[in-house]
Amino acid sequence: MNVPTDIVTPPAGTMDPELRAAIGRIARVPQLLVACDYDGTLAPIVEDPSKAVPLPESVAAVRALAALPQTTVAVVSGRALRDLAALSRLPSEVHLVGSHGSEFDIGFVERLSPELIAVRNRLRDALREIAAAHPGVRLERKPASIALHTRGVDPQLAAAAIEAVRNGPARWDDVTVTQGKEVIELSVVATHKGTAVDQLRTQLSASAVLFIGDDVTDENAFGNLHGPDVGIKIGPGDTQAGYRVAEPIEAARALGLLLETRRHWLFGERAVPIERHSMLSNGRTVALLTPEAKVSWLCHPKPDSAAIFADLVGGSPAGHFTVGPERGGIPLGQRYRSGTMTVETRWSGLTVTDWLDLPARETTPDGPAIITGDSTLVRVLTGSGKARIDFAPRPEFGQVAVQLQPLDDGLLVLGSNEPAALYAPGVTWEVRSDGVNESAEAMVDLSAAGGQVVLELRFGTHSLEHHAIPIHERQARAEQPWKDWVASLRLPTTARDLVARSALTLRGLCHEATGSILAAATTSLPEELGGVRNWDYRYCWLRDAALTARALVDLGSLEEAEALLRWVDGCVERTGGHPERLHPLYTIDGYELGAEAVIDTLPGYAGSRPVRVGNLANHQLQLDVFGPIADLIAAVADARGSVREDEWRVLENMVEAVRRRWHEPDHGIWEARLPPRHHIFSKVMCWMTVDRALHIMRQHGGEDRPEWVELRDRIGANVLENGWHEEVEAYSVAYGDEDMDASSLWIGLSGLLPGDDPRFLSTVLRIEADLRSGPVVYRYHWDDGLPGREGGFHICTAWLIEAYLRTGRRTDAEELFIQMIDTAGPTGLLPEQYDPLAERGLGNHPQAYSHLGLIRCALLLDNMLKQ
Repeated sequence: MNVPTDIVTPPAGTMDPELRAAIGRIARVPQLLVACDYDGTLAPIVEDPSKAVPLPESVAAVRALAALPQTTVAVVSGRALRDLAALSRLPSEVHLVGSHGSEFDIGFVERLSPELIAVRNRLRDALREIAAAHPGVRLERKPASIALHTRGVDPQLAAAAIEAVRNGPARWDDVTVTQGKEVIELSVVATHKGTAVDQLRTQLSASAVLFIGDDVTDENAFGNLHGPDVGIKIGPGDTQAGYRVAEPIEAARALGLLLETRRHWLFGERAVPIERHSMLSNGRTVALLTPEAKVSWLCHPKPDSAAIFADLVGGSPAGHFTVGPERGGIPLGQRYRSGTMTVETRWSGLTVTDWLDLPARETTPDGPAIITGDSTLVRVLTGSGKARIDFAPRPEFGQVAVQLQPLDDGLLVLGSNEPAALYAPGVTWEVRSDGVNESAEAMVDLSAAGGQVVLELRFGTHSLEHHAIPIHERQARAEQPWKDWVASLRLPTTARDLVARSALTLRGLCHEATGSILAAATTSLPEELGGVRNWDYRYCWLRDAALTARALVDLGSLEEAEALLRWVDGCVERTGGHPERLHPLYTIDGYELGAEAVIDTLPGYAGSRPVRVGNLANHQLQLDVFGPIADLIAAVADARGSVREDEWRVLENMVEAVRRRWHEPDHGIWEARLPPRHHIFSKVMCWMTVDRALHIMRQHGGEDRPEWVELRDRIGANVLENGWHEEVEAYSVAYGDEDMDASSLWIGLSGLLPGDDPRFLSTVLRIEADLRSGPVVYRYHWDDGLPGREGGFHICTAWLIEAYLRTGRRTDAEELFIQMIDTAGPTGLLPEQYDPLAERGLGNHPQAYSHLGLIRCALLLDNMLKQ
């Protein structure tokens, strides 16, 4: 667009708010190209062009931007490439483009044909004659062009020289004319800065371009910008750029702001340690809170749906809901209310109480009516101070533009297919826009509000109706089922409070409407900071879910296991009589996942990209999944004293699946994206499937099946013989492989080998030596085909603790258990992994594996104490 010459320019030292907002938006595109002119942009205009040195501020910003991932910087100048390189002294990471785009430094140089060389030589001769006739005029030869400079020349003489060029060689065929400030350039290559920027954009697959320039020749670049691109004109004059600054130092400040914003976006504004997040749950969805009471993660309507708050993996622009004192500061503490999934965060003069509520119902003349849709996030602010509220919903991982409409009692969230409303009576909101999305900010005085302000984010509705039930009663109603459930458990004396919190966490990962159980609450929290080992765990793995339900059965709760087994029965039924075709994981609703995808607009937790949705492990063959299900059915049957019809059906299908495929290689428990192998763990789990089925048959009224006995013994003999590696003196990861794997501990944990068998004792020692590091046990060190490293897995640590107990090493088990629980976050939650060097959690959070492992170890240690 054309910006008039009399446009108001902000005072020196300040930045146009619209330009600041535009820089904020373009700083967050996946692949950014930053391009700028040299003279008059990076370097101020000087009388002697050979002394045009770039501003130190500009150089620092350009260097730092070029060092960022997913960011490319180019200087596009009218100068010859050799002069540009000599003057700018910029690092090789900065692409230099000379002669208005006819000289590139990124892999190709224009090769002139003999005909064009002849034209260039004629241009040289003609321009030499014009320069000789106009004293002071200077010629600059370039590979594909010749420029005539008039800087410092008497204006009348300069005008005459330019006119001579225009009436002479500028009219020749095959000559392209570019005129700038006190220079006219004639080229035999038809290019300009606009085409040069377009070429860079195409080659680099840039999502957007920011271009800064001051000259008339830069208008070709400004004119080619489109979509999310940003053009910044330096100085006065008509322009097609959307924004303007007064001088080069202000352009340097704009680059500095771009650097700061993009760096924060790429690497995380302040990545809160993973294990310090607390989880809210209501059996329908989950949310994560930072220690400062920021809602940084919430998916709607289900845990495997798109996120409306994804600050956890995308920073503030990806959505958050933040509450804190006006003055800021670190909270005094954060805790769960005992026996509940309600979290309290305390500052002096302010307490924020958070929970996820179920839909509220009110009685009407026509009967009960739901007034709050699907779920409600309730945030109660109490105290005597002033609190600041920032509400920035970003549905669909920030892919949907949001508008907020203030009404008397709150805000409507508009723009998404899933309605939402923030009920906030008495709160006055200031709505602001970043040009795409709107956010709302409010300041509340709790003393003036009677000591309490209630915020309710209601999903699935635009209702802002008032509740007849007082908030303290609603909180009690939400908390009581959790308290009653915990009170019904048989909790051990060992780590009793942590076991209770782990049990609540596992129940919080259960999806009550379907019976499925999440492996974890999040996607793409990294196994290595800055690495690519980032996976989506917001689904139901048959293995993980069965192990989770088994841990709860061991604590005395059967309902989760019964619901899961009904869910598994539905999955088996949908295989059409082929249980061996079960996938390792399913959506919450029990259906096959869609394709794995990457959300490249999100920078990832602490810059750990990519952020993934979906999981390719869905298509892997994992023959171990049948074992934990059979083991769960056995535990439920033993606890209840009987087996239900649907459970018999699932059990028989599990054995049949094993019978058909146990002899095949598979991808194994860890889902490495490698060719299938004969994994020890998978074979052991196939053995355990049939073994537990035989146990159920014998204990609960069924007839013994000789064919099952033969199948179990055949599988057991096969793995005991072929899994043993003579050279390493242990059961390794797979038949014939010498690498160790923590999952091979199940050769004894399953009962296939007794605890005092020398082969099991040797395997424990070898895994301890190869894979244990302080408080953690790594799952393996073999090459899984992915770059980088990972932390130790809490579930593997739990397996080694159990192996210590089974082999008589009780003191070692107790010491390692204490070390493991010491890695938990302040509210008792555990992610998937722990890095013993950086002393911080890694992986998705909270992880069912980690908490079921803690429960299993505590129960085993408790039993040892009673013996």
